[in-house]
Amino acid sequence: MEWDSDSDLSDGDEVGEEGWLGGETGPIPFPEISLPGTTPCGFVVSDALEPDQPIIYVNTVFEIITGYRAEEVIGRNCRFLQCRGPYAKRRHPSVDSTVVSKMRKCLEKGIEFQGELLNFRKDGSPLMNKLRLVPIREDDEITHFIGVLSFTDSDIDLTPFPDFSAKEIPRRSRSFSSALPTGERNVSRGLCGIFELSDEVIAFKILSQLAPSDIASVGCVCRRLNEVTKNDDVWRMVCQNTWGTEATRVLECIPGEKRIGWVRLAREFTTHEANAWRKFTFGGTVEPSRCNFSACAVGNKIVIFGGEGVNMQPMNDTFVLDLGSTTPQWKSVLVNSPPPGRWGHTLSCVNGSHLVVFGGYGSHGLLNDVFLLDLDADPPTWREVSGLAPPIPRSWHSSCTLDGTKLIVSGGCADSGALLNDTFLLDLSMDTPTWREIPVPWSPPSRLGHTLTVYGDRKILMFGGLAKLGTLRFRSNDVFTMDLSNDEPCWRPVIGYGSSLPGGMAAPPPRLDHVAVSLPGGRVLIFGGSVAGLASASQLYLLDPAEDNPAWRILSVKGNPPRFAWGHTTCVIGGTRLVILGGQTGEEWMLNEAHELLLATSSTAITSSRYEEKRVL
Repeated sequence: MEWDSDSDLSDGDEVGEEGWLGGETGPIPFPEISLPGTTPCGFVVSDALEPDQPIIYVNTVFEIITGYRAEEVIGRNCRFLQCRGPYAKRRHPSVDSTVVSKMRKCLEKGIEFQGELLNFRKDGSPLMNKLRLVPIREDDEITHFIGVLSFTDSDIDLTPFPDFSAKEIPRRSRSFSSALPTGERNVSRGLCGIFELSDEVIAFKILSQLAPSDIASVGCVCRRLNEVTKNDDVWRMVCQNTWGTEATRVLECIPGEKRIGWVRLAREFTTHEANAWRKFTFGGTVEPSRCNFSACAVGNKIVIFGGEGVNMQPMNDTFVLDLGSTTPQWKSVLVNSPPPGRWGHTLSCVNGSHLVVFGGYGSHGLLNDVFLLDLDADPPTWREVSGLAPPIPRSWHSSCTLDGTKLIVSGGCADSGALLNDTFLLDLSMDTPTWREIPVPWSPPSRLGHTLTVYGDRKILMFGGLAKLGTLRFRSNDVFTMDLSNDEPCWRPVIGYGSSLPGGMAAPPPRLDHVAVSLPGGRVLIFGGSVAGLASASQLYLLDPAEDNPAWRILSVKGNPPRFAWGHTTCVIGGTRLVILGGQTGEEWMLNEAHELLLATSSTAITSSRYEEKRVL
């Protein structure tokens, strides 16, 4: 498709596809609420192969908001926006030089930059620019930089600006919500080098490097980019770059997800529009009755191991619930060489179909052993892993898995009753697995009953638990993160701010024995737990720790949540379904009903509705 400098999406041509939204300016591949902020975004492309990285393209939104016409900025470096007006020769002193320095270093290193910077319109009025710069590579060489600019008005107090209106062409309206002018485009074909590229290069070398919300903005620029952004393979690459390879792989392996399309998955995971509670029941029994068990998802199956039986009897049996079956029911699995019975342990999934058990409390006290189970083996057999230099025995610790092969263990309660604050890693892919304590200059307060969650591939987040400070023990709602990709990883506190949305609050009430789930894009979902006082534990809280100013959000979800949000366990099925299993009311533990939180639309939702019609066997 050739680039038409006079093309516009508002000329009456129909461009439609089921599931896409239309409007006065034509269909866009994303709902408006998912765009950065509440306004259209400026879009800038610079040539990284030319000296000083000159601009080769800006969109009409950039022109409308800044007041600069395309022909005035093509060939210039974008730093002129840091100067107050077209006649200023130096950066305005109010512009944060620290952010400018950080941006310059990112450009020099060829890495992505995100930050907020004070800019100025052509008439000298201030703007805050939430800027994202993404390098575009071809054959390992950076050829362009893509800039997505989300502008908001700034109330910074500045001295009066000289009136150059007599010398200037009148600036267009800078209204953020004004419609783009029909038939008017910012740049001719000769100046707009990006449109001399083929659709394939634009799609897979440029667009695939952007975030989902940025792709939505790009699709509004012109008819050609709107068509290119409909490519589902492009959206798959965008999702993989944003969510990580593992999350994308999980979504691809579940039947039905590919029929939905990556555009829709990206939209629903961004806006949470598909979130809904469903209650369902199933057959079979878990006997003897128990509590304090551990559960884990393996594909469409939920596996329970161990638990605390009558008179504090440690259990060592294994049960499986296949949610992919038309008649799901609990089944006891006969396995060879089961581990000693225990409760207060952790159960995690590694290498796709393997389960790993660590620690807990057994008949002879606390444990620090490791066992692996391959559910696909015939017959399934538990195998003890003799890891060298193990952590001290513990229970009520937290664990997670990294890269599908590494087990990470944090905190817990020691034999003396003391709370722990150490963090260990065990690489199960090694011929002789060896425990390694992760050396950190500082650790969060000792705790038990907290959660440990992996986000962003190699980062972990700790939340809540029963913490110790001096002689005091108290429920906690603090957050700490660690980046294990660093040469010297360290724990960092995260300060979350209240949401500006209706019903927002400073943070979830302090709690322990809750669940935390990592969603695509690195966001972490908190649910349930033991909460003091009258505060409800059935509310859902969302945190994005990668934000500059992380903010807690309360999710409003259709349907009825579980009544009992303590003593439960949670499993993520196929990346799109969060299954809440169990819960306590008095002495009764419920294992024949569950609640499902749909994270995205899928064919499994139809199956779930069939569960609701079944009776408990």
